[in-house]
Amino acid sequence: MGEAAKLLRPMGAEEYLAWEASQEERHELLEGVPYAMAGASEAHNLLVGNLYFLLRPAAQARGCRVFFSDMRLRVSERTFYYPDLMVVCGEDPHPLYKERPCLVVEVLSEGTEATDRREKLWRYREIPSLQGYLLVDSRTRRVEGYFRGAEGWLYRVFEGGEVEVPCLGVGIALEEIYREVLQ
Repeated sequence: MGEAAKLLRPMGAEEYLAWEASQEERHELLEGVPYAMAGASEAHNLLVGNLYFLLRPAAQARGCRVFFSDMRLRVSERTFYYPDLMVVCGEDPHPLYKERPCLVVEVLSEGTEATDRREKLWRYREIPSLQGYLLVDSRTRRVEGYFRGAEGWLYRVFEGGEVEVPCLGVGIALEEIYREVLQ
């Protein structure tokens, strides 16, 4: 996340959405305060593209949709994020943001890792529809997953083989996620 925009008072959802539409750069909203987003690396872009390509067929087969980078996720009245990728199944009709993803994916980098591991993990786990949160490292071939189970959240690390994708009922090869990345 970048620096806080210069604003004297917190924004609500509707004010943020109207303000964001007039901005040249994207901003996430954290408890009413907008933060400019940093640009992404080549590895980050390739990983998101690979994941979209790999997940889209399974999502379509189940009547779900895959969104990446430019679609907001509303986690509360005063907090919106732009996840790197999310899968939404069922009704989630707002055209400017989604509220009910079953899967959220964030690509880790030096600048985003702390936020993705703490703040976003804490907030995403509160989304009732969320079945999984994947953290894909852009610096090494490693995917970490948090999966909702009957007794709480389960943490798993994938450094080879297939990565479990909750809500779509598929696994995707780690090698395919990292195709053309970290050669």
